[in-house]
Amino acid sequence: MEQGERNVAVPFLTSKSHLYRSEAWPGTTVFLEAEQDYPHIRISLPDQAVSLSSAIYGGGFGRVDHLVNRYVDRHYDCSDPVNDMFSFIEEHGYPAGSTAGLMTAVKLKYASIWEERGEQASLLCCATAGVGNAARAGSSRTTFADYQPGTINIMLLIDGMMTPACMVNAVLTATEAKAAALHDLGVKDHETGAIATGTTTDAIVLGVSGNPAYDVNHHYAGTATDMGGMIGQLVYLSVTESIVSERADRI
Repeated sequence: MEQGERNVAVPFLTSKSHLYRSEAWPGTTVFLEAEQDYPHIRISLPDQAVSLSSAIYGGGFGRVDHLVNRYVDRHYDCSDPVNDMFSFIEEHGYPAGSTAGLMTAVKLKYASIWEERGEQASLLCCATAGVGNAARAGSSRTTFADYQPGTINIMLLIDGMMTPACMVNAVLTATEAKAAALHDLGVKDHETGAIATGTTTDAIVLGVSGNPAYDVNHHYAGTATDMGGMIGQLVYLSVTESIVSERADRI
């Protein structure tokens, strides 16, 4: 697979299949569960991966083999999202101890998947992105004490090895790429009119396989590194495409 190539563009919007099989990380699948009451995207990994995330359920440092991105409407009761997500995961039979759970008010058919295989690591990025509550970090604006469903959710999977510090660096680079995508799309903070850097409810999950077959343990993932370049490109493309697809569908 060449740099920036993937199997199907916006797979759940352009293909009748609800299953996407990764070429970058063999054995990894992305499935759109389109049931009416509980729509969600499920990413299943062939083995547990080390994770770092801001997920409402399973966040922080941990280990994951399932990632769930659940659709909820904008009137979702956010009073106890952790227990609600726990119940959702148990009800669907996903392993409670190794599943990261995200929520979004963006329709899941706009999920964008980009992959890249490399000699030192291979990557898959799946993003669902809407900008109805776009915001600029650092600006004075309305804030909220309660949890709200995530609007730009990034699930970044790396088949390879990374130090814990490198994983943090990878999240930084992914965040920069997300902000760059919003800048280039002209997305603005609805309160201030300034270019947005994200939305008020973004989330990310990073999963790293630790696969020794690549024979490189990455210590850095900044934008000047090969790893950072791959991360930046895939996150930028995924976030951009998800937003553009959602916009086009509304026209």
